[in-house]
Amino acid sequence: MSWESRFRTAKERLLADVSIGAPNREIFRQFFAFEEYKLKRRNRLRRLDEACYKTLYEYIRLLRNVDSWFGGKSWASLTREDIKRVYDDLEDGRIRNSQGRPIQDRASYYNKVLKSKPFRIAGKSELAKDVIEYSTPSSDSEVRFVTEEAFRRLVSVVSNPAQLLLLWLAWDLGENVDALLRLRKHDLVRQRNKQTGEAEYLVNFPKGILKRSRQSRTEPTLYPETVRYADMVVAGKGTSESLFDFGYAQAWKYMQQAVRKTGVTCMPSSSPVRWKDLRSGMACHLLKSGWTREEVDARLGHTPQSKALNAYINYLAIDRERPKKRLFDSSLEQIQNELEEAKRREKLSAERIKRQAEDNKILRTELERTKVDIVELQRLVRSAMAQYPVPRQSDLGQS
Repeated sequence: MSWESRFRTAKERLLADVSIGAPNREIFRQFFAFEEYKLKRRNRLRRLDEACYKTLYEYIRLLRNVDSWFGGKSWASLTREDIKRVYDDLEDGRIRNSQGRPIQDRASYYNKVLKSKPFRIAGKSELAKDVIEYSTPSSDSEVRFVTEEAFRRLVSVVSNPAQLLLLWLAWDLGENVDALLRLRKHDLVRQRNKQTGEAEYLVNFPKGILKRSRQSRTEPTLYPETVRYADMVVAGKGTSESLFDFGYAQAWKYMQQAVRKTGVTCMPSSSPVRWKDLRSGMACHLLKSGWTREEVDARLGHTPQSKALNAYINYLAIDRERPKKRLFDSSLEQIQNELEEAKRREKLSAERIKRQAEDNKILRTELERTKVDIVELQRLVRSAMAQYPVPRQSDLGQS
């Protein structure tokens, strides 16, 4: 189902829900008329696209939740005490989500509802701003990601090639599942990597299927598993045919089935796994593997100088590990230099010993020759003495 269909169905149900007071439903109707027009003009569109409808769909949840927090009371009659009670309950963690955890994304409720157009229509936005004056935007996003080991456990219990391809694309390329579900066969081009010679796919993400904040790009796959399942899926598809014959609801169902079978959770809080956690998991895996912030940002489709990775870089201590690595590398280089110097001295010593051995060999040879010469000289002397004996003293006296 498209985001447009989902939004229109949810909006119709919201505006027809009699459990919500008529004054608040009228506020919602006016708000959606305003927001649809604003999105069309701000984004210079003749008609709203899927990204706009997804944004509008998110407001359904926000508006329903805020209405329930005020107990269905007409927003136009809210008092400072009413708004302060909800604000304090949010900040103190007494208002919880469907998993029983305190609401993390409080800023969305403050900036998109309480201090924004919905409460402005009700005439309460200035009062809400005054009450929520101490709220500050969070400097870091919530850290939650899936490790590679956990991801491989997830895919180990899935057998359908199309479901496996969606999982591997989500992990490999780090794009959100909505964009992946809108890929067509012609968006994938098979080739051989010039450096490795291995098969890979170039995956094209056109602007029309991405969130408005994402950059259109073409990225190569990194994992052989992605290639394997892409080969299976694209084989039976027409050039312009969608890769997947199911939508987000089915994709969410497949993910939850795999999560229940494996018991896989997110790091570091053991929270339930969502599709977007594969995107952050891929980013963390690449950061730990030595990719730079800029390289990971580009693969994720972030705009230049994006700060979206800050929370994960801080959690993984990437920026603190690199100076430590430089110190380690410096120490290692010093040790290597000392080792090379020791090897050089050892080589010089070996060469000196070798020369001394050669000199000694020469000396021994000359000594042997000298001995031979001495022996020969002694023989000659004895021979001469035998031939020309030396006269005795007595013989000299008689003569």
